Amino acid sequence: MLSVKVSTKHQIVVPSEARRALGIEAGDRLDVEIRDNELVLRGRRRASQRLRGLGSEVWRGVDPVEYVRGLRREWDERAPR
Repeated sequence: MLSVKVSTKHQIVVPSEARRALGIEAGDRLDVEIRDNELVLRGRRRASQRLRGLGSEVWRGVDPVEYVRGLRREWDERAPR
């Protein structure tokens, strides 16, 4: 079992084995839950990970480069001269 020590500033260091297993990197946030007499830390998924694949069916078969080029052409046509 892994253990940590609470510093004088009430901070802990997540052991490297746990960080690697959960993919935790510097700057990541952890969710904290208190259950009975336990403190549970849970790795949060990044927003980009939570949103991955959202709306993918809308973009199926669409070339993103051509889509953006089309938008730019429309914007250029609407722009005041």
